[in-house]
Amino acid sequence: MKVLVIRFSSIGDIVLTTPVVRALKTQLSDAEIHYVTKLQYKSLLEANPYIDKSFFLEKDLYPLIVELRKENYDYVVDLHNNLRTRIIKTALKVKAFSFNKLNVAKWLLVNFKINKLPARHIVDRYLDTVQTLGVKSDALGLDYFIPEKDEVPIDWLPETHREGFVAYAIGAQHNTKKLPLRRMIELCDKINKPILLLGNQDDFATGEQISAFFERPESSEFESGLKELNKKTIIYNACGKFNLNQSASLVKKARYVFSHDTGLMHIAAAFKKEIFSIWGNTIPEFGMYPYRTKFTVLENKKLDCRPCSKIGYQSCPKGHFKCMNEIVFDFYLP
Repeated sequence: MKVLVIRFSSIGDIVLTTPVVRALKTQLSDAEIHYVTKLQYKSLLEANPYIDKSFFLEKDLYPLIVELRKENYDYVVDLHNNLRTRIIKTALKVKAFSFNKLNVAKWLLVNFKINKLPARHIVDRYLDTVQTLGVKSDALGLDYFIPEKDEVPIDWLPETHREGFVAYAIGAQHNTKKLPLRRMIELCDKINKPILLLGNQDDFATGEQISAFFERPESSEFESGLKELNKKTIIYNACGKFNLNQSASLVKKARYVFSHDTGLMHIAAAFKKEIFSIWGNTIPEFGMYPYRTKFTVLENKKLDCRPCSKIGYQSCPKGHFKCMNEIVFDFYLP
């Protein structure tokens, strides 16, 4: 049996499909599992042992369809369900199972704060898509496989972080999904442990500002004062210095992970890390909170304007950004 799984984007969403891929491969007899995504997400699939063959969308859909037609699939599992995936399903002319995105329910929640969404994680809803094939959850959580070449040795990190660190993924695709700079600094001060900042090159400048705030002058008197105050926040800005798989390797080494609603949060869940997930304009009720791992949600539930979007904005539509500015950082790290 040959099955094609489709999910074009993005990092977190692709990671959230891994239980479906694993279940298809292990529960169907003689299953050959193929996966198609965008070329920019190739590294997410390359080490996954449950994927037999991968295809990548570059610019035009037609060359991809030509390649897929050659495979003679028995089934298509569409976990994206948009216009392009519908074109692919029509072109392949085989039985397809498509994920129900519940767009009407999401629209009602965003626009009228009427919650008709099921109280179920999106992974379990992904698995519902293939239940007709007799596939069900194996309760093993998410997968993330790091190629050996991308495993980061601990001695690549500063000595201050080699005995243990907290990872903080400071990035997000939209500004309304991440804390403002001053609140990131406040959070790092509250964590009060060696912190490794993770993000892409776009997050590097923010990481440098956070790092500069906690820089320690070369003064023994100053250092002794910090010890008296029990100040242990030491920042290593790794944003833009590592590729995605290398960043995942660092997440795997972290004692705790703090993250906005973004892909690295789901990668941390794949490694069963204890996660502190930070929510701004989006909410966990959309079903994309950390899956099958210990986690704490940090959010401001006292607002009638959340969620204001199922994705995010570059700035707060109301101008006050209270969802992030007024979050209470209520947690304890032993």
